[in-house]
Amino acid sequence: MPHLERASILAELAPPFKVVRPLRQSAPFVWCSPHSGRVYPRAFLRSTRLDPLSLRKSEDCYVDELVNGIAALGAPLLTAEFPRAFLDVNREPYELDPALFEERLPDYANTQSARVVGGLGTIPRIVADGEDIYAGPLALAAAFQRIELLYKPFHQALASLLDETYARFGRVVLIDCHSMPSALMSQQGGVRPDFVLGDRFGASCNPLLSAFVKDVLTKLGYVAHMNRPYAGGFITEHYGRPGKGVHALQIEINRSLYLDEHKLARTRGFADLKRDLSVLAGRLFEEFPGLIQSREAAE
Repeated sequence: MPHLERASILAELAPPFKVVRPLRQSAPFVWCSPHSGRVYPRAFLRSTRLDPLSLRKSEDCYVDELVNGIAALGAPLLTAEFPRAFLDVNREPYELDPALFEERLPDYANTQSARVVGGLGTIPRIVADGEDIYAGPLALAAAFQRIELLYKPFHQALASLLDETYARFGRVVLIDCHSMPSALMSQQGGVRPDFVLGDRFGASCNPLLSAFVKDVLTKLGYVAHMNRPYAGGFITEHYGRPGKGVHALQIEINRSLYLDEHKLARTRGFADLKRDLSVLAGRLFEEFPGLIQSREAAE
């Protein structure tokens, strides 16, 4: 099975990600959509107990399309081609679930994180609504193939984009884009947010930048919350170093704004939301240098 999956990955996911670059990068930003990939390798589809629609419940469905106008505004966009149900790059590289594999995991694997315990490690055991993806255990070699062929190249590309942008501008902001199911948000009680911004409670991003994004979204008519229930995942935590001029902000978008969550079809709200995200990006690109400089001057 592992050699069949490797062949499937190489044939169907080459390259495993897409980078859309501006003609000239004019803003110190990199945008990323790591969970909107929807190329499902045939070998994976044969190994799963779920139908394709059930598998897609884990996708940040069409988020890549919502933000694909970013390059025209002056910043690059990185998007995964592979689906989150197959491999999750918003995890540590070896955040692996012992219950999922035939063999014993190596000592360096993180088997105890809350994400692993919940079934949502680097190789997910379940889809977003809790259904098991596989009928039986996987060969560990299959996990390592996905990590080597997909995970590592994706993060190498992201790190390169951040390094290039930092070298050009002396600072860089990573905007990590995701979507959240409306049903989950309804369970939280109170006012249901349209957006949740995650900056690891100020650890991954200058708070002035986070507050500015929240303010722009509010003025556009949306309800935006900070850090609860999503404070940011591995990407935000790993790359965000605001003290060194590298900022990372996660943006979670309520799917009900643009998606029929049962049919996974775009709704009439899609175009309006895409326009507003471009407005947000434009304001960010225009105001970011002054925001950071004012904070640095105060310190």
